[in-house]
Amino acid sequence: MTTSHDRALTGPLEGRALTLDYGGQPIVDGLDLRIPAGAVTVLVGANGCGKSTLLKAFARLLRPRQGVVVLNGQDIRSKPTVQVARELAILPQTPVAPEGLTVQQLVRMGRYPHQGWLRQWTREDHDKVESVLAATGLAEFRDRPVDALSGGQRQRAWIAMTLAQDADILLLDEPTTYLDLAHQIDVLDMIDGLNASLGKTVVMVLHDLNLAARYGHHLVALRQGRVHAQGRPVDILNEALVQQVFGLACRIVPDPVYGSPLCIPLDRRQSARRSQAVPS
Repeated sequence: MTTSHDRALTGPLEGRALTLDYGGQPIVDGLDLRIPAGAVTVLVGANGCGKSTLLKAFARLLRPRQGVVVLNGQDIRSKPTVQVARELAILPQTPVAPEGLTVQQLVRMGRYPHQGWLRQWTREDHDKVESVLAATGLAEFRDRPVDALSGGQRQRAWIAMTLAQDADILLLDEPTTYLDLAHQIDVLDMIDGLNASLGKTVVMVLHDLNLAARYGHHLVALRQGRVHAQGRPVDILNEALVQQVFGLACRIVPDPVYGSPLCIPLDRRQSARRSQAVPS
């Protein structure tokens, strides 16, 4: 696992004064955020705080009501769609593959942004697909239908498709959703390894604070549509932040294995006893 948390807060993707809404209801309000280059950034926060909405705006799937998303120094909406797809790839929540589609066929779809009237399938495309299948441990499953895979294997296949896109920025919306703990660790280990070996800039949404603190170089805590705090997990993840962002009392202790902050939630009865024990 990558242990360096010293990534500079400069990067190829940022939101400037973003206001995002659905049907006139603001979800993200006046948000400013710059994503560090070559790091794993994890967005955390309570349900409805704007994590997935922000990711959609970063991927140009949602037009801001106000503000701008800047991709590699330019307004993302000024770029041709195919150019955006070459620079940035997104894996949405719970994607569904057409019935019978094989792993290899799915991964090949990631090469579509590199195709055109004057450039059909090439040796470079073939080599990229092969290298991605090997890097994600899916080479032996290439001919297996995606819908016949286990949950963890299926998620690897979708991540492999985004890698085949060969974009420097990967946006992953809850990549561990519906996976058991072992498969969650498998997927996050793979993302961590790909970041370390290929230098990809990764932005992902996670609900598990402890896994976010373990795998994230940069943590962004959202609250009511704005950035409440951001920085290295060891610097910002504390009991006050968890109370303010999630409305949950907890204890934060060092992880005995990894040293990252470990959140131990308190049940409501314990929280009440702690409140009563504090002198007024």
